Amino acid sequence: MAILGVTVVLFFLGIVGWITINSKKLMQYFKESVEVQVFLQPNIKDTAREALQNYIAAKPYVKSLRYTDKETAKKEWLKTGGEDFTEFLDNALLPTSIDFTLQEQFVDSTQLSQIKADIAQYPIVDEVKYPSAVVDKMQRNFRVVSLALAAVAIVIAILVIILIDNTIRLAMFSNRFLIKTMQMVGATRWFIAKPLDTRAIANGLISGLLATAGVYAMILLAERFLPDLQALHDNRLLFLLFFTLMILGVTISLFSTHRSVIKYLRLKLDELY
Repeated sequence: MAILGVTVVLFFLGIVGWITINSKKLMQYFKESVEVQVFLQPNIKDTAREALQNYIAAKPYVKSLRYTDKETAKKEWLKTGGEDFTEFLDNALLPTSIDFTLQEQFVDSTQLSQIKADIAQYPIVDEVKYPSAVVDKMQRNFRVVSLALAAVAIVIAILVIILIDNTIRLAMFSNRFLIKTMQMVGATRWFIAKPLDTRAIANGLISGLLATAGVYAMILLAERFLPDLQALHDNRLLFLLFFTLMILGVTISLFSTHRSVIKYLRLKLDELY
């Protein structure tokens, strides 16, 4: 029953952890989809354009970069539903551009302003554009979501520790007379605690493994019915989550068991009733 109780609690903690991981990955995806467009002056030399392109590509904030010439810009215009007016499409309203997406940590208004000012210094640059309103709104919303997720995770973690501790203490309550009897016949504290602590470690590990298996099964089931979740799948973070569940199960079980043993050893025989 102790193993089952700890497993259920760790399972729910694992589900909360998985939701938090997916939320972080989703926020990262949206941030890294923000595109900066560097529109170039007409009739510039390829060497000047390549020099600017190489300069931008070498920056740490760049995730991906592409060059859009007039023909590509025309095709993209037509894809959006624009009409094929040759005299319109050949003018400066469809200039060549260098478009790049950003690393997650650089998507904020202050850093984007600095990036824009840095690139705009080049004489071949006509204009640098990015969706500033979207970035500002994204920052505010993601900040609120991050704080809410952090608060929920902390509350759940505290509840998990309390529930596991209470579960182990209740399980140890049935062993209180055995612990006291061993003490009365001359067994040392270490001799009494060692087998119980060893069992606690084994039980905690079993609970962690069962909870991990349950969470992983839920993830596979969710990704089967919602295929879009597969894009957020991160094996490294999931491994860290599962490892944390097992360590938490072992640590709390061992701590609670050992504390209960010491408690009953200190009580008088009459107090056990």
